[in-house]
Amino acid sequence: MDDIAKLTLKGNMSFEVDVNGHSLTIDSSKDFGGNNEGPRPKSLMLVALGGCTGMDVASILRKMRVPFTSLRVEVSGHVTEDHPRHFDTMHIKFFLSGENIPHEKVEQAINMSHEKFCGVSYSYKQSIEITSEIIYE
Repeated sequence: MDDIAKLTLKGNMSFEVDVNGHSLTIDSSKDFGGNNEGPRPKSLMLVALGGCTGMDVASILRKMRVPFTSLRVEVSGHVTEDHPRHFDTMHIKFFLSGENIPHEKVEQAINMSHEKFCGVSYSYKQSIEITSEIIYE
């Protein structure tokens, strides 16, 4: 079955979104006619990339038996000034904690996600430069 997103206008610029049975609200800022009731659609592109690669990396590290205790992913993006305004770069920070984490396995897991498994990364890298870094806490 394919994924499906259903969006219903609630008022002004706000939409109630149903994604495969899960709900959220998206909206615009007051500067653009919205009420700031939810994230902007473009910002959800950052969430999609972080979620996709984060799930991959967590799964791969577990299969490699890497003893990490926490994983946090932060994704930032640069938006162009010219219209249509779009992301031209995205940067992913992977924050890992744990004792005796083998750095080479973490790098391998991240590379596997970007090169083989993460469909979001695959789609985005056609038009967006994606970089990443690892921060051990």
